[in-house]
Amino acid sequence: MEYRYLGRSGLRVSALSLGSWVTFHNQVDIESAMDMMTTAYDAGVNFFDNAEVYAKGKSEEIMGTVLKKLGWRRSSYLVSTKFFWGLNEGINEKDTLNRKYLLEAIDGSLRRLQLDHVDLVFAHRPDPHTPIEETVWAMHNIVESGKAFYWGTSEWPAGDILAAIEIAERHHLHKPVMEQSQYNLFHRERLEVEYTRLFSDYGYGMTTWSPLASGLLTGKYNKGIPDGSRATLPHYEWLKESVTDQAKLDKVSQLQSVADDLGVPLSQMALAWILKNPNVSTVITGASKLQQVKENLKAMDVVSQLTPDVMERIQTIMGE
Repeated sequence: MEYRYLGRSGLRVSALSLGSWVTFHNQVDIESAMDMMTTAYDAGVNFFDNAEVYAKGKSEEIMGTVLKKLGWRRSSYLVSTKFFWGLNEGINEKDTLNRKYLLEAIDGSLRRLQLDHVDLVFAHRPDPHTPIEETVWAMHNIVESGKAFYWGTSEWPAGDILAAIEIAERHHLHKPVMEQSQYNLFHRERLEVEYTRLFSDYGYGMTTWSPLASGLLTGKYNKGIPDGSRATLPHYEWLKESVTDQAKLDKVSQLQSVADDLGVPLSQMALAWILKNPNVSTVITGASKLQQVKENLKAMDVVSQLTPDVMERIQTIMGE
């Protein structure tokens, strides 16, 4: 396993990590989660990503139960959570990053995770109704309290992130050090264009999600939506439009030819392509089956095969 610094912080994260979005509770029970996390950990993965909203808190509960059963040395792994959407319908309990919500939310997540602290905490989406300064102070207080060690953003516009950094620097507060954005062959603009200054001027860390475009880049949707895939799950119907987009499927077929020439699965090539980006700290992978975890981990061995010629071939297919 390769380990990369989380931006300019001193924290090192495994280049591949394991996330629980969609899968934990919805597709994966405690025993399966234990097998997956153990396999990843034994392979060198040290970062496990979660969020308050995933399965309405059940994802954190499953991960917390697994961590307690496994009894790993706490300093040997990293856990994250994220806040914005909330779990309740109260006026100050959803779609917000106000101080009251954040300071109460971290306590709820720690109870579900059965941990004294998380290593990373993210503001899961920007909140146009709460002053950024209020959010920065609340996140600073969470870090100062020892309930989290680093804080960051998720899918924030670059301008809002820069504002948060500058507010923190002005008041000598703990500033955000990492972002969690979607990044894959079909979703590139934010990381490759919008965040350029964040990387060059501030060394912002990057934890990426949906590296396989919700399974599109595995090729499994080339002949329709298979039974049991996440596009068939309740509340994930919105995925159907993306995974059945014919223009995207045509590109997936062409990418499959490149992977075939390399002698590797398309999914591993797609993950390796992200790993080639030096601004990426870690690629958060997801899996509903243990075999998928094992296959994804092999992407580390594919990175060296993505020569400049192969990268150019991929670029030509994507037309960007």
